Amino acid sequence: MKRKTLDILFGLGGVVLAGLLLIAGIVLTSNADFANDYVRSQLAQQQISFKPAATMTAEEQRSACLVRYAGQQLTTGKQAECYANEFIGLHLKSIAGGKTYAQLGDVQTELRAKIAALPKDDPAVAGLQQQLTDTTTARETVFKGETLRGLLLTSYGFSEFGVKAGQAALVAYLAAGLLLLLGAAGLVHAAITPATRGFAVPETTGLVTA
Repeated sequence: MKRKTLDILFGLGGVVLAGLLLIAGIVLTSNADFANDYVRSQLAQQQISFKPAATMTAEEQRSACLVRYAGQQLTTGKQAECYANEFIGLHLKSIAGGKTYAQLGDVQTELRAKIAALPKDDPAVAGLQQQLTDTTTARETVFKGETLRGLLLTSYGFSEFGVKAGQAALVAYLAAGLLLLLGAAGLVHAAITPATRGFAVPETTGLVTA
């Protein structure tokens, strides 16, 4: 094969691949922008704001991200992760000894069973009934907290897809630029290479005579 032909093939191939990577980068950038805008708009609608630093409890002040975002409106995925884990998660631990929604359901079942096993006029029934009421209230609060925490973490996860898409887009752009340069170099080399020049032609040596 002629060297000129090979240079043209590699040069055009590099330009075509650069174009494909450029298109892929544009698509990834579009997806990243959509993810970021969607998360921002959805979180902004919730009108959630971090507590100002002056009103934080000692436990809250031990969280670096709560201090960093103090007083800000929650609009980004990273903020959603912080609020879900460091604020809601912290306060959920202080409800009913940190029991989960499912665990409080077990407590409710046990209390109902104890109440059912006692006569209605038993003095202990009133205490157990109060415990059941408190547990039910705590369970409802935990349910709301865990639901909001889950929604915020979902928003954070979706925003991370946007971040990864943006990073992939950057790699695609860099690769496209490199391939475009290599392809252009191949075409330039093809233009200055004689049409008769072969590729990897073995050198001929003179015969040694005795």
